[in-house]
Amino acid sequence: MNPRITRLWQESFAARPSVSTERAQIMTEFYRVNEGKHSAPVMRALAFRTLCERKTIYIGPDELIVGERGPFPKATPTYPELTCHSVEDLRILGSRAKTSYAVDADAIRVYEEDIIPYWSGRSMRDRIFDRMDAEWKTCYEAGIFTEFMEQRAPGHTSLDDKIYRLGCLDLKRQIANSLTKLDFLHDPLATDKREELVGMDIACDAVILFAERHAEMALTMATKEADPQRRCELEHIAEVCSWVPAHAPRGFWEALQMYWFVHLGVITELNGWDSFNPGRLDQHLYPFYVQEVEAGRLTREQAKELLQCFWIKFNNQPAPPKIGVTAAESGTFNDFTNINIGGLQRDGSDAVNEVSYMLLEVVDEMHLLQPGSNIQLSRLSPDRFLESASQVIRKGYGYPSIFNADVVVAEMVRVGKTIEDARQGGTSGCVETGCFGKEAYILTGYFNLPKALELTLHNGLDPRSGRQIGLETGDSRSFTSYEQLYSAFERQLQHLIEIKIRGNQYIERMYATLMPALFLSVLIDDCIVKGMDYNAGGARYNTNYIQGVGIATITDSLAAIKMHVYDERELSLEELVRSLDSNFQQNESLRLLLANRSPHYGNDNDYADAIMQRVFLSFFSAIEGRPNTKGGEYHIDMLPTTCHIYFGSITGALPDGRKAGLPLAEGISPVQGADRHGPTAVCKSAGKMDHLRTGGTLLNQKFMPQALATEKGIRNFGQLVRTYFGMGGHHIQFNVVDAKTLRNAQEHPADYRDLIVRVAGYSDYFCDLGRELQDEIISRTAHEGF
Repeated sequence: MNPRITRLWQESFAARPSVSTERAQIMTEFYRVNEGKHSAPVMRALAFRTLCERKTIYIGPDELIVGERGPFPKATPTYPELTCHSVEDLRILGSRAKTSYAVDADAIRVYEEDIIPYWSGRSMRDRIFDRMDAEWKTCYEAGIFTEFMEQRAPGHTSLDDKIYRLGCLDLKRQIANSLTKLDFLHDPLATDKREELVGMDIACDAVILFAERHAEMALTMATKEADPQRRCELEHIAEVCSWVPAHAPRGFWEALQMYWFVHLGVITELNGWDSFNPGRLDQHLYPFYVQEVEAGRLTREQAKELLQCFWIKFNNQPAPPKIGVTAAESGTFNDFTNINIGGLQRDGSDAVNEVSYMLLEVVDEMHLLQPGSNIQLSRLSPDRFLESASQVIRKGYGYPSIFNADVVVAEMVRVGKTIEDARQGGTSGCVETGCFGKEAYILTGYFNLPKALELTLHNGLDPRSGRQIGLETGDSRSFTSYEQLYSAFERQLQHLIEIKIRGNQYIERMYATLMPALFLSVLIDDCIVKGMDYNAGGARYNTNYIQGVGIATITDSLAAIKMHVYDERELSLEELVRSLDSNFQQNESLRLLLANRSPHYGNDNDYADAIMQRVFLSFFSAIEGRPNTKGGEYHIDMLPTTCHIYFGSITGALPDGRKAGLPLAEGISPVQGADRHGPTAVCKSAGKMDHLRTGGTLLNQKFMPQALATEKGIRNFGQLVRTYFGMGGHHIQFNVVDAKTLRNAQEHPADYRDLIVRVAGYSDYFCDLGRELQDEIISRTAHEGF
């Protein structure tokens, strides 16, 4: 890093995230004056324009890419129209030991006197919990499932290349064209479409205005700047901000700034499930890079410096603070941006280029929490590309993660997307698959698979709360065969999934009618053509995902029951359930038998792996293809973020020997410490899952640093990845760190402040993680070699 980047890096790393009330105050004042005066789309668009007109503009020393979501770096706005934090929430955010936000007394006063009185009962969160039925609330409170939209808007998506070809003025012309084609005589939705399109037009103007304010500030700063070099930079920043996003970018610098203004627009308008990102960044930037390098206007070093400035902008945007269950399932500053590198081009050829390698260099050198990164590895990707990524992975940052580009494309084609759209798509957030710039792919929440088994073993009763939550599927003492037990589990699973989806459908329509996302809709095909919002089915593809959690835990639990109760008949199911209810008190020998003498997923054991395949198919069948309210379908993902910790905390002892309250298995990874035959056996077990039937699976592996210390180790590592992908695996990621280092970091966090580890689908600072999550990461099997 050069001196400029070093200074920016140090400032970003050192800055403490804080809560800014500016956005909440502007929104509250706007709504108080304008409530009821406009349709929902126009209301939201005018509110967005007001934000772009009034929010504080910041241009910091040394910056080349400009713009912040808050009034200064790491000042995090809140979204009271979605979640109105209480005073208690704010005090907890400011005082908690991990991932705390600075919250000053003035912020609490503003919330107490202004924000809460207006938004209490009006926020989406309040409306959702007011309108969900008792059955849904009971399951939610018991930890059967979570619901993302109870405090975050839909919007989990990535962009394609349109913003590098079209400016906002071009998009306004498309909107105007759609307005002229409205048929008020024959289309009963024409009036609704008009309101939507008018709102989109206002949103485009808002972002142009936002950029122009930066241009004006940069010029003002230039007139006062004594340093000639910085004065020239400020003048050029003004020129860039005067051109984009109104017009399509003409060069590399403008392309990066174009995206950044668009990014800020989307995440300022609504907190759309975090993880908004530029998608195939190397593909988007490559034409600008080649053109300017060949013309002599840009050097590789200059391009890299701009990318490093771009990286720092992401790191300056902590995730908006969450509360309740959502904070428990995702306690992190990470905003889940995940930049795709490599993959395939539209015609199916290899997409790796010079910018791909440059991005890997930036990932390595910046060593920041954000943005996340991944490589899309296809059969056509050169070995040099995988080796370059492996050189970064062995540093122990936990990124980039690795995706099977061929499987990612096949997953999308399976559910009806064109192969050309699929090839231009990829993954975002943790591991989720989508057609970039063309799809609303909405994560609706996590589902606790082991909890469904726990309810089945107790005839639908939750032993933790004593409440009847599930179906009465029969007294477990009456199950004379494993098939009877499994049939009861499937009925229970189906029942709980239906409760989850019923709630999803209602919430989805609430967002479609009450909380449209006008600027995001402008950016996604085919919202302008349809005159429909991103939240209401305007996108070309509309997909909902439910994420299954704890597949290894339930697999090992069922394997233990099948072997010891029904195959070997070493104990009765009644005896086993009684021991689970006592958390194995005074029966440690039984717990050890279950934990150590049962088949375990992750060891290439067909007995256990066949059960995994069956549970996976049951979960898939309960969800796959169900219609959502936007003309699309429900599908499944297999990932937890950190919800395996939360779900574990509300799940009792299980038949795999796990004690009550301990974490569930993470992703599709084996139960912590249960994989005893090396990384290849793990991959063979995971490869038996039908990944093509998902929109994403998450496999974590941990290696000792010495395993990748040599070039031979790097080659073996690459062969492991290629082999797993040859089995149809979707994704794999790695922690390269030893347990001793992690334990030292637990005891002496000040000495390891910049230690980054892979958590689930994202990386985080180890010292920012809660103790339970730290212990869970330490407990994962660390492989010494291949």
